[in-house]
Amino acid sequence: MENMVLLSIVVIIALGIFSQWLAWRIQWPSIVIMSIAGLIIGPVFLLVNPEQALGDLYSPIVSLAVAVVLYEGSSSLDIREVKNISKSVFRVVTLGAFLAWVAGAVAAHYIAGLSWAVSFVIGGLFIVTGPTVIIPLLRQAKLDPRVAAVLKWEGIIIDPIGPLLALFAYEVIKVIGSAEAGLGYLLTFFLGALVAGLIGYVLGILVSVLAGKGLFPEYLKSPIILSFVLLCFSLGEMIEHETGMLSVTVMGLTIARKQKYVSSIGNIGHFIENISVILTSTIFILLTSSLSRETIGQIFTLPILGYVAIMLFVVRPLSIWLSTIGTELTNKEKTLIGWIAPRGIVALTVSSYFASILLKDGFEDAAILTALTFALVFITVCAHGFSLGPLAKKLDLASNDAPGVLLVGASEFSFALAKHLRKMDIPVLIIDHTFHHYIKAQEYDIDVYYGEILSEHMKYEVDLTPYEYILSLTEDPAYNALVCQSFIPEFGYQHTFTLPSKGRGAEQKDIPSAHKPNILFGEDEEFEGLNRKIKEGYTFHTVDLEVEEKQTMNKEDLSVPVEGTWLFIRRENEELTFVTLKEKITVEQGDQLVVLSKDKTD
Repeated sequence: MENMVLLSIVVIIALGIFSQWLAWRIQWPSIVIMSIAGLIIGPVFLLVNPEQALGDLYSPIVSLAVAVVLYEGSSSLDIREVKNISKSVFRVVTLGAFLAWVAGAVAAHYIAGLSWAVSFVIGGLFIVTGPTVIIPLLRQAKLDPRVAAVLKWEGIIIDPIGPLLALFAYEVIKVIGSAEAGLGYLLTFFLGALVAGLIGYVLGILVSVLAGKGLFPEYLKSPIILSFVLLCFSLGEMIEHETGMLSVTVMGLTIARKQKYVSSIGNIGHFIENISVILTSTIFILLTSSLSRETIGQIFTLPILGYVAIMLFVVRPLSIWLSTIGTELTNKEKTLIGWIAPRGIVALTVSSYFASILLKDGFEDAAILTALTFALVFITVCAHGFSLGPLAKKLDLASNDAPGVLLVGASEFSFALAKHLRKMDIPVLIIDHTFHHYIKAQEYDIDVYYGEILSEHMKYEVDLTPYEYILSLTEDPAYNALVCQSFIPEFGYQHTFTLPSKGRGAEQKDIPSAHKPNILFGEDEEFEGLNRKIKEGYTFHTVDLEVEEKQTMNKEDLSVPVEGTWLFIRRENEELTFVTLKEKITVEQGDQLVVLSKDKTD
């Protein structure tokens, strides 16, 4: 029996990560793949039932995982993101949430046939969107930063509010329906929520102070903060069920606010983010594979499908348009935000809790809550996941440009490269903190940001959405390495590049192949050599490669009509492959090679 439980856990974790990879590979919403995978191993083929295998541990594991995901989302927020849209965000998470609650409850009563009591409980819960579904979608769609900020902030803040509204509705039901329960029940609820939020705030301050004073050793910093997150959630849950989510959200927001004073806290963000990705994958498969065939069958009934349709096409758009009247959002932005509201893990986990307690209290119609929730989650994830990118482009709220290039460090070479990239209709931006470089870039009519790329406020002043590649081209190898290390999490290892070090051509032959994708062009193509070539009259040439089929070959085996330094290949799908120290290169029909050469033939 133990071996089966162990095997089930391993299979679920591995399948979750594989689903994430497959979703990235085929450009599908990751939660769609995870849901399908969970259904296949669960109710379809009955290979695994995690709820039965884990027993009493099932709910605590899911709850703790949700706590980490909520913390990761809230701790990544920065108030400067909503500098120009704070009014919209406030309206969406207050008036918009209230309207969605009431309208959702009315729809649940008249469309799904639920009693008023159950309708208001589930209506409160269904206002959630959440970081587990919103953030992966935002990563795939290159949205306008303002729209992305509204959706992200809504998802993080609403996640704990939804369960609290559902809990509040349940407490009101108990007060109305029971002679023994009085207003003390409601007072206890509000007091519990206040104390839970206070716990999150105090622990957030405590972690910030301890980290700021250097009381955490670097190698223990991430595990210690993760332990505080789990402790915060547990203390919140001990006060009142479902208030633990409020505690960790407040803790995350508090730490996010303190990060500008305690920069070392930000260094553990990537660790928590990686844990969050694993947990998100695992939880979704845990939940979907635990569904029964009876529950799946209930989904395809007319009341449930009708309710989902009303939530998609009436409740969500109506709540957004009404709540954002008089705000800075345009009609196009309201249209996109009013359509995008995928539900996720929190809705699935909390609805099962309310279904159980409502059934115990004699509300038999609560039996369909699990099917209703899964139908809403799966349909909204599919509908919004597949439509977000096309709709954003249709409304001109997403970038239609080719993948752009971010150049760090202004020089004669980077100026010349930027001009050639722009000539090829490739978005390009130079970032440099030297004023005379900034003036020179303006003379060349090149987009340039005057400032330090490693400064904390840079990412709030520069929209990095159009850029998929970052090249650190300064004369300081140590600085280049620091820039690459800092931006690998955002751009990806394979899209982060730097120049070879001066005078180390022989040593660079011994660089492990795993690191060679990061080092550009050739062993001798360092900063001074490239800039010298520009001064000597070398120019950029775009060469059409003549190959019959896709093939991987050594660089010297590929003959081109122009001799010189190979810089990058532009694929037919507009993706760029920069030439690095790797000896082999993959080419196919339709590729264009950009060469730095003295040859005047172009």
